[in-house]
Amino acid sequence: MNVKRGWKNRPFWIRLLHWEYWSFHAIYLPLYPVFILFCLRARSFFFFAAANPSITNGGYLGESKKDLYNLLPTDIQPRTLFFTLGTDPAMVVEQLMAADFRFPMIGKPDIGGRGRGVKRLENVKEVLSYAATAGMDYHIQEFINYENETGIFYYRFPGEQRGNISGIVHKEFLKVEGDGRKSVRELLRTSSRAILQLALLEKTEPHMLELVIPYGEFFTVSPYGNHARGALFLDHSASVNPAMVRLINDIGNLMPSFYYGRLDIRYQSRELLEQGKSFSVIEVNGAGSEPTHIYDPRHSIFFAWKEIVRHWRLLYSISRANHRRGYRYLSLSEGVAMYLKDFSDAKILAAMQENPSD
Repeated sequence: MNVKRGWKNRPFWIRLLHWEYWSFHAIYLPLYPVFILFCLRARSFFFFAAANPSITNGGYLGESKKDLYNLLPTDIQPRTLFFTLGTDPAMVVEQLMAADFRFPMIGKPDIGGRGRGVKRLENVKEVLSYAATAGMDYHIQEFINYENETGIFYYRFPGEQRGNISGIVHKEFLKVEGDGRKSVRELLRTSSRAILQLALLEKTEPHMLELVIPYGEFFTVSPYGNHARGALFLDHSASVNPAMVRLINDIGNLMPSFYYGRLDIRYQSRELLEQGKSFSVIEVNGAGSEPTHIYDPRHSIFFAWKEIVRHWRLLYSISRANHRRGYRYLSLSEGVAMYLKDFSDAKILAAMQENPSD
């Protein structure tokens, strides 16, 4: 289908008519009174900080990826090097080569979300560019080349040894199928999902858009499992089974005082994943995690609202239980400072996101 035909196939109307593309506040605005009710019951607007006591702000906003990676055993996460803002780019390359890193690699801001500022790095020149233009501390990690990625929402009530899975999302990366004639740019224009990524890709990957993919060959345009970066999210929550619960519970118990959040995992196959083999935890998300299975295009906005409230109720119950065990909420001044810092970080991440490849 040629998206130029018909007003419904223009980006503005695609976003308007499909709620999965609405802005964060457009989706959550009708639910804010519900969240305020939870705050009033907890007698704190920042009760969520107690959900995961070992993570800054409970993992709601502003948590450091470095601290999150430190919670996990090194054998189940990508090899990662951390660099502070201002590190000499040449030194970054030197340390990566000394550690025997191989291309491609992934650059990630230490604080972030929704894939902002995350970039696949294909060569030394791109590493130098990423290091030179980073607006905050960042990580460079090995690229996990497993074909599949999933987000698994985990929760466990304080005092209990066994946790639960409340949702699973399977992520399909943004790809195009070549015909031997059209450029990647032209192929993207034939997909209502892909065309929404064109504006960003014109800034960040202009050379890639000129490629012509051989007939029948699939080309990964965006190797990131983020909905905002074009990935298709499919709800696989119905596939939860005892083997999967056992694996995720074992991982959850490895992280001190981690009770609520989402694990983003790359893996080779579902069978091997359930056996605890051939997988890597690429992200740990705390109290600010979304139940991302809601973004399956088959779900309505009403399903999404129901799932969001269900997870807020879990967040509230876990936070209250931890508070009774002596873990504190944020004070008003700490909570305001958290939001102000997030506002500042968002500006930096936006700039990093739009930094073009050299």
